[in-house]
Amino acid sequence: MAILTGKVALVTGASSGIGEATAKLFAHEGACVVVSARRSAELERVVAEIASAGGEAVAVAGDVADEALHQTLVVTAVERFGGLDIALNNAGAIGLNEPTPDIALERWRATIETNLTGAFLGAKHQIPAMIARGGGSLIFVSTFVGHTVGMPGMAAYAAAKAGVVGLSKVIAAEWSAKGVRCNALLPGGTDTPAGREFATSPEIIAFVEGMHAMKRMAAPEEIARAALFLASDASSFMTGAAMLVDGGVSINKT
Repeated sequence: MAILTGKVALVTGASSGIGEATAKLFAHEGACVVVSARRSAELERVVAEIASAGGEAVAVAGDVADEALHQTLVVTAVERFGGLDIALNNAGAIGLNEPTPDIALERWRATIETNLTGAFLGAKHQIPAMIARGGGSLIFVSTFVGHTVGMPGMAAYAAAKAGVVGLSKVIAAEWSAKGVRCNALLPGGTDTPAGREFATSPEIIAFVEGMHAMKRMAAPEEIARAALFLASDASSFMTGAAMLVDGGVSINKT
């Protein structure tokens, strides 16, 4: 039997990259999936591909900085599929690469809103729905940036994603006794459309690959398999963890 049979999952940032790969894997493993991102056409493509593979999914487009979207996502999960068991709060944006004194306040706020406030708003509405089901797995996608490594030019992104790790620990402390596990997933460099916006030349790509002990970047499907572990009962005694899936970038000095 597929390991998520009977489960209902919600995935944000699901129109490409890690979110898309995870939504498809969750569906393949038996979950009914609510997918969200800003790009409606891309979301509908993901839903169609899940359906063609025999899975079940529904799309709700919107901006994760908008609280109304999170309310709609949870209502959709409950009304369409009967509840919510798993949430992967994956939507994020790196923002511009610029020195800290050059960051305009509006750009700082926009990066924080998408990466950190969006995660908080998701959890705010997902936790009660999971408690109503007797528990669940709440997952935040963070990063090694700001956790084990400081990358020049990425102050807002690092601050937001480090905040996500702190948020996950507090939620774990608050709600694990009620059956809601909360963990943060920290990928290394991953070959996604968003990542390619940063790695814009062969030289930058080679530099990013070389940062990792494995001397390569991850495929989105590799990060999706780690998300599946956190979503499933295979991680039933894990909560409050910051799980690195980073190809050794955090320990590499060569």
